[in-house]
Amino acid sequence: MRKDLQCARLVVVNESADELSGTGAGQVAALELLTRALVGITLQSLEVLDAEVSLPQFRLLLILSGLGRVPSSRLASELKMTPSSVTRLADKLAAAGLLARGTDPRSRSIVTVEATPAGLELVTRVVGRRHELIAAVLDGMTDDERAAAAQLALRFAGLAADATAFSVTGPLPL
Repeated sequence: MRKDLQCARLVVVNESADELSGTGAGQVAALELLTRALVGITLQSLEVLDAEVSLPQFRLLLILSGLGRVPSSRLASELKMTPSSVTRLADKLAAAGLLARGTDPRSRSIVTVEATPAGLELVTRVVGRRHELIAAVLDGMTDDERAAAAQLALRFAGLAADATAFSVTGPLPL
């Protein structure tokens, strides 16, 4: 285990309720530990991809699963990528049958993209695995702890929205 993660755990474990009630290093360390746990769960959930697609390709599919059929320029904006980068990712996903291109009926010069049923199924598998992993953690909590964790997660995410630009899937689509 990395030394900084060990330190974060020690800080959290050693903090008393009083030390965690103010704003300080103990609270930041606790949330840093939570962040690492959630990122770890996210990375574990991506293992179901089994190298079918890269992380950037998965992010593209995840965004499309929320947007549906959109102009590629909108997709590039959501991903905060250049249109040419999105085109390269889309080429690979289209070749794999995970993405379909089309045109806008109002303007044939506008290229649209959407996830195919196979692409949507891939996203569903990853998100489903993530939900299983989170549920396993929640199973170790009491009903009151689960309710409190969910309430605080929603509050924290809402406040973080002020600091980060949310897309269809959240601050960073993973």
